Amino acid sequence: MENNLFKGIEKKTGVNMKDVFELANSMQNANFKDETTVRNLVSKVAALANRKVPKELEDKIVNTLINGNKPVDMGTISKMLNEKKK
Repeated sequence: MENNLFKGIEKKTGVNMKDVFELANSMQNANFKDETTVRNLVSKVAALANRKVPKELEDKIVNTLINGNKPVDMGTISKMLNEKKK
């Protein structure tokens, strides 16, 4: 049943679940106060979401995650990627 669920998610989103799990595993021991680590994570999430992230938005996301109190997870980063420029 779990396999069918993942296949359904893959079909709906176009995102390979293996890639999602690999990204999640890489996040477990990551240092989220390190700018390079966070930039790499933002790039990976953007690639999974098939989104281009302008440098300005990447900088905003990185600064928010490094200096802010928001939890660092794929949901937070995905929401930030979908924010409209103000």
